[in-house]
Amino acid sequence: MTTFTIASKRAPLWLALNLVIVSACGGSAGSDTATPPIAVTPPPVVTPPPVTNAPVFTNVAVHDPSVIKVGADFYIFGSHLAAAKSTDLQNWTLVADGVNTNNKLMPNAATEIKETFDWAQTSTLWAADVIAIGGKFYMYYNACKGDSPRSALGIAVADSVEGPYKNQQLLLKSGMWGEPSADGSIYDATIHPNVVDPDVFFDKNGRLWMLYGSYSGGLFILELDKNTGIPLPDQGYGKHLMGGNHSRIEGGYVLYSPDSDYYYLFVSFGGLDANGGYNIRVARSSNPEGPYFDALGNSMADVKSSPALPLFDDASIAPYAEKLMGNFLFERQNNEAGTGIGTGYVSPGHNSAYFDESTGDYFLLFHTRFPQQGEQHQVRVHQMFINKNGWPVVAPHRYAASTDKIVTAAQLAGSYKLIEHGKDISAVVKKPININLLANGSISGERIGSWVYGVNQQISINLDGSGSYEGVVSRQWHETPAKWTVTFSALSAEGKSVWGSQN
Repeated sequence: MTTFTIASKRAPLWLALNLVIVSACGGSAGSDTATPPIAVTPPPVVTPPPVTNAPVFTNVAVHDPSVIKVGADFYIFGSHLAAAKSTDLQNWTLVADGVNTNNKLMPNAATEIKETFDWAQTSTLWAADVIAIGGKFYMYYNACKGDSPRSALGIAVADSVEGPYKNQQLLLKSGMWGEPSADGSIYDATIHPNVVDPDVFFDKNGRLWMLYGSYSGGLFILELDKNTGIPLPDQGYGKHLMGGNHSRIEGGYVLYSPDSDYYYLFVSFGGLDANGGYNIRVARSSNPEGPYFDALGNSMADVKSSPALPLFDDASIAPYAEKLMGNFLFERQNNEAGTGIGTGYVSPGHNSAYFDESTGDYFLLFHTRFPQQGEQHQVRVHQMFINKNGWPVVAPHRYAASTDKIVTAAQLAGSYKLIEHGKDISAVVKKPININLLANGSISGERIGSWVYGVNQQISINLDGSGSYEGVVSRQWHETPAKWTVTFSALSAEGKSVWGSQN
């Protein structure tokens, strides 16, 4: 995992500002100025009652997980040449990790992609993406120097998803200070990309695209040859989609929904470390190459840090896109079943997403850190739903398969812990407030308002002083009390998410 110091047109490389930020694939710097929370003594253990249909989980650590399904297996590929697989999105087995001779994905990576390492002046690989093209598997790999956006992105091919992958060629380079870039102009890190974090996908018409980019000039998209996986000629770096002036935006991923007929562009805002305020956001477009908009009609092409403000000014970008998830903790109280302080995440981000055509289910896959656990991270999978306004909402608890999916209005009424994610980019961990969904359609407690339960488990919520939210009700497994519980996830027109988990 690496960090890099930004140099730009504001100053030549040798006068780069002494500011260190978290890169697209790791690091321990790049946070805001929030003070880390003081450790809290957990409440006494309260043993929950036994549950006969309790799910089982096997966790794995793959940073920046990108998903592909092959046969009955889900695979995730990430940074550091890491990969894992699962048949149920709950239990994961590590397939490979680390640039070494024991890595089955690419045993001789040091020599196989030597040109990439030489250009990027590193031995670390960043977030990879794998896609099936014509019966073979194409891995889009990338590496970055770490103290500047001097990066290289290439492609390797294998007959099996687990490799071994053989290098084909380099596709893009960045960080060529004082020299012409891919579009012919002198490389400028405020407008040109850091060529990392690829996401390669087919659109609904069979055209092939690669989204990529990170801090520096932002996210870009290129059209690829659908037979070779190589960029079509004369595109330079491609079309700019969002970001610039070193705004903290990275980890882009596009998912098409046949239900809404939109392409959803998921991104992570903020820094990925435990104090960095990483959070997952989304915008949408009717076209894979954009432009992408949020619910207020803001174009993502306008999202960038202000050149008049200090580098990485999150205030300029925070109002944009729909914030699906940030730091949170469903905090456990003294009389509540379970162990520890509760269930929550710190700096969740760099997600991929998957739509299951056979079931119609949507899933969000990402890495996250955890409250009071430092930089330790694991993969998590949450189910997603499309609300009546055509926006994805994310279930509050990790995915666990259940046959009992229907929630009646009578079951929905009750007391809830409510997480308000807001629109901020902050290290603050959001904790719940208590509300009640009353059977008469009103809301009482620490927020008042009203709710209406519609068809297909759609819910409309009005919270006084906060606004109107459209969402979806589901039944989820809550790990802390070890029980199945009714939940809702809803999104406002301003792009703010609320999560409710029934007590």
